[in-house]
Amino acid sequence: MYVPHGAVDHVAVLDDGRRISVPPAHDTAVLDEVPEPPLPEPLPPGPTRRGPLGLVAGARSGDKGGNANVGVWVRTDDAWRWLAHELTADRFRELIPESRGLKVTRHLLPDLRALNFVVEGILGAGVAARHRFDPQAKALGEWLRSRHLDLPEALL
Repeated sequence: MYVPHGAVDHVAVLDDGRRISVPPAHDTAVLDEVPEPPLPEPLPPGPTRRGPLGLVAGARSGDKGGNANVGVWVRTDDAWRWLAHELTADRFRELIPESRGLKVTRHLLPDLRALNFVVEGILGAGVAARHRFDPQAKALGEWLRSRHLDLPEALL
């Protein structure tokens, strides 16, 4: 449910206690489509070892209404080369069974050596309407990090 912007007073409270009324924005810009950044060169083939994704990647997750956001990042350029090619939206669906029938969108963030996944509908109508173990998807990133896959030994 949306509340009209004029129905709520917007007020900035300064550190000295003064309150300044902030008028609502009258114009908003329509977001332009941003082209997907190019993928890095893949990591050369080499020996792998089966292990949890969390050995090479960090993650953080949370809810946006009925959707979940999952950010995944790595520390090195080589790990980024591997992650960007390995952790696709389809691979995410394989690793997180609850997302298999849902729309999963992947966003590349190469300057951060990170990926962001949006999983639409995984929380149904949202945190207040769900009775799941993780209604805010806070543990989804750690669930992803616990999933086993073939990790390049060069990254371990």
